[in-house]
Amino acid sequence: MPGPNSVRAYFVEDNPTIRENLIATLEELGGVAPIGYAETEQQGSDWLAKHGSQWDLAIVDLFLKQGSGLGVLQACRERQPEQKVVVLTNYATPDIRVRCHQLGVDAVFDKSHDIEALIEFCLNMQETD
Repeated sequence: MPGPNSVRAYFVEDNPTIRENLIATLEELGGVAPIGYAETEQQGSDWLAKHGSQWDLAIVDLFLKQGSGLGVLQACRERQPEQKVVVLTNYATPDIRVRCHQLGVDAVFDKSHDIEALIEFCLNMQETD
C-alpha cells in the first residue's frame, strides 16, 4: 500500500521481466507507487503528456519495441519542476548521458550497475515532498 509520500512513478520499459522486477524493487525499497507503464515511444509520450499532474517520476528505457526513449524524453521536457525524468538503460555511455542531459533528464542510471543509486534517487524524492 503506497504511503502518503510515495513517489508516483510511470515506467517506459518494453521488457516485461525487467519492468516487473524493477517495479517490485522500487515499491519495496524506494517508496515508489507505480501508476502505469508503456512499451513504446508513442504510448509513453502520449500518457505522460495527457496525465501531466498525475506523475512524479518517469523512468525511461532508451530502446523500446517501437521508437526510442529519446522521443519520450523530448515529449516530457515541458513538465513541472518537481517532476523528475530519469533514464535507466544498458547503454549509459558518455555520449548517451550527454544526449539525455541535453533533453532535460534529471539522471541517467545503468541497469547493470546503478539500481541502488536509482533507489536512493527515489528515496530522496520522497524526502523533498
